[in-house]
Amino acid sequence: MNVPQHVTAHLDRLGLSPDTVHYNLKPPILYELSLDRGESGLVDGGPLLVRTDPYTGRSPNDRFLVRDEDNADTINWGTVNRPTDRDTFNRLKARMVEYAGGRDLFVQDLYAGWDATYRMPVRIISEKAWHSLFAYNMFVRDDHGDRREFEPGFTVLDLCTFTANPERDNTNSEAAIFIDDRQELVLIGGTHYGGEIKKSIFSVLNYMLPEQDVLPMHCSANEGPDGDTAVFFGLSGTGKTTLSADASRTLIGDDEHGWSADGVFNFEGGCYAKMIDLSPTGEPEIYGTTERFGTILENVIVDEETREPDFSDDQITRNTRGSYPLHFIPNASDTGTGGHPDNVVFLTYDAFGVLPPVSKLSPDQAQYHFLSGYTAKVAGTERGVSEPKATFSTCFGEPFMVRHPSVYAEMLGARVEQHDADVWLINTGLTGGPYGEGHRIDLSYTRSMVNAILDGSLADVATNRDPIFGLSIPDTVPGVPTNVLTPRNTWDDPAAYDEQARELADMFVDNFEKYVPHVEPAVVNAGPTPASVR
Repeated sequence: MNVPQHVTAHLDRLGLSPDTVHYNLKPPILYELSLDRGESGLVDGGPLLVRTDPYTGRSPNDRFLVRDEDNADTINWGTVNRPTDRDTFNRLKARMVEYAGGRDLFVQDLYAGWDATYRMPVRIISEKAWHSLFAYNMFVRDDHGDRREFEPGFTVLDLCTFTANPERDNTNSEAAIFIDDRQELVLIGGTHYGGEIKKSIFSVLNYMLPEQDVLPMHCSANEGPDGDTAVFFGLSGTGKTTLSADASRTLIGDDEHGWSADGVFNFEGGCYAKMIDLSPTGEPEIYGTTERFGTILENVIVDEETREPDFSDDQITRNTRGSYPLHFIPNASDTGTGGHPDNVVFLTYDAFGVLPPVSKLSPDQAQYHFLSGYTAKVAGTERGVSEPKATFSTCFGEPFMVRHPSVYAEMLGARVEQHDADVWLINTGLTGGPYGEGHRIDLSYTRSMVNAILDGSLADVATNRDPIFGLSIPDTVPGVPTNVLTPRNTWDDPAAYDEQARELADMFVDNFEKYVPHVEPAVVNAGPTPASVR
């Protein structure tokens, strides 16, 4: 289609002089161009197949934010939010702009956020047709809006074949994800992994929205037939996408949301689901998207003759992914919005097999566990992670939290209290022992626990108190064997469980030291304390 003058003017301001600009192309044309250019292949049923190795996950060590006098005191600088200066950013930008000269570029004008009050216009510029399709899937589309009035609030320039030079560009590798909030620009180079596009904008929203009294959340969300809303916090691999894709409830979104004065709203127009070990019986709604035209399958192995996918094959990575529009889920929301949550669920993958599969949290425990964000990095989600590794990821999304965690924790605590939401901790990780000995909690049991939370069955059920973590564990859950609910009962050696539990509690205590000056004593005491651990 013709490129509007305001788009070409913006490209000129960026210094870009492409050979051809492909503007706002729809999936069929992007398919044709991607296949013609040798970027991708086809999968039986219609999906597009792409490979991103060696970068098959995010590259957190390669992400930098420009530090200046305006944000020096508002960004939580450190190993997550690595600072760079604007001169370094501009030199990298100049090299990328020069690299783009004479190439074809794909431009998509889209939105981050379904709520028109808070949504941000985003312009995604890429050199790959499939990255343009990825953006089309993952952001909010407005096919009826006036393109002449579109002004991007942020722009992403993704040149995946451009490689950074660590000595010249002050990077840690050939990959670079640079963000400058003053220029409203993201630079991505050296990695083909599609997730960098969406997560860079998520990081931007995490910085900007609190100033508008909107809590940005790394969570999925769904809505029941009676209008009750639930949100599910958790890092990749903990079950956000799986547990929110429930045929009996309306899916609001699977990964990124805001909680405003009006309720929750999805940031995205699509889903980016893990495909490893996907089955039509375990996750039928997600499995159905893998048989549709428009879905992108990243790093999935397919049969060379039949082109049928093998979702159990992890020879490239365990972080195989599928990108598809939200409406590919049969019960997806038409509005991308919901009311104030009745239930807030924290999902954790406990690699030690210690935490109970479900427990109810007090308001103080809710803040404690939100700030702790205990989980495990699941194999393949990041480069260099080959097996589950225990970690603490504050707010269940530390890699994307730009401000100090206490900002988000205070906002969550205030909203939970104001709207009288129940808060739960669910362990979707191991039971019966630590990694190498235990096994993952049966998904059907986890679904039964979630169903009991959402239908109110657990609201008043009797509980017993975990002696080390102080968690309230339900005595019974419909459809779940009683012995599964208390993790100590699933270990062959209860004494070994006690020792492992104390080790994990020690980790909680040590990790929380940095938050002690920022929270009330009641919140500190809501977790395992040195007296209860030793």
